[in-house]
Amino acid sequence: MNLLGCLDIPTSGRLFLDGVELSSLTQDQLAEIRNKKIGFVFQNFNLLPRTSSLENVELPLIYSRVHASKRYSLTVEALERVGLRDKVYNLSNQLSGGEQQRVAIARALVNKPSIILADEPTGNLDTQTGGEIMEILKDLNTVNKITIILVTHEAVIAEYAKRQVLFRDGHIISDQ
Repeated sequence: MNLLGCLDIPTSGRLFLDGVELSSLTQDQLAEIRNKKIGFVFQNFNLLPRTSSLENVELPLIYSRVHASKRYSLTVEALERVGLRDKVYNLSNQLSGGEQQRVAIARALVNKPSIILADEPTGNLDTQTGGEIMEILKDLNTVNKITIILVTHEAVIAEYAKRQVLFRDGHIISDQ
């Protein structure tokens, strides 16, 4: 995931994203790619404490230097997309785990990335809420044509995928 997310550079071989070889880019260029082309969703949500849903979701737009008036509309649109229009001003600690994960997904998609990397996005959620999160990710893939790369240890969650690559001890053991 670190390689796919432009956090690490391969020690051998070459990695391309949209035809650009990543190993030749500076850290600033890699950060810009992460901000504009890749959304990240983590198991533990990684929301800023004592900040609202709105503030958490607009953060990538601030880094992209999007004007404040445009940030607000894009942020609300992303929160609506995940069913949280009524939680725009709620602080992170006022949200359930499922709502926090929805805020994290809204933050990942607010810059309209082509890829979302999701690392155990249902790991801290109950089964029903996990299923709801997976339906949102599935819909983002189907409707918005966003590539979702999801890491999970749960077979039930893996069943949502169109393609499953199974790794064991750092090696691919199946690809279906």
